[in-house]
Amino acid sequence: MDTIKMVVEQKPINILHHTYNRECRYTRGLHIPMEDFQHIVNRMCPDTKTYFEFHNVATKIERGEYLNGYAGLARNIANYYKNEKGAEVAGLNDGRDFYVKIV
Repeated sequence: MDTIKMVVEQKPINILHHTYNRECRYTRGLHIPMEDFQHIVNRMCPDTKTYFEFHNVATKIERGEYLNGYAGLARNIANYYKNEKGAEVAGLNDGRDFYVKIV
């Protein structure tokens, strides 16, 4: 099984969280191709999609965008890569904060 690794940043990445009205600071994240991320979002159940939108209000799903990660999104990403790509995302489901960059 292939392994996708988290990107560890030398300088923290700050991403606006509109719902909390503050910036979130991340030191690690995943760079996910646009096509993969669209598949991940399209396969979310309605409750999961609502929570995704809660964390990423007013954020466009397009290349170059940074998104706030959270446990439910981590599970969706891990399941997608495991089931569709035969890959594991190392360290994603360890409870630590992360960002997603769409590439």
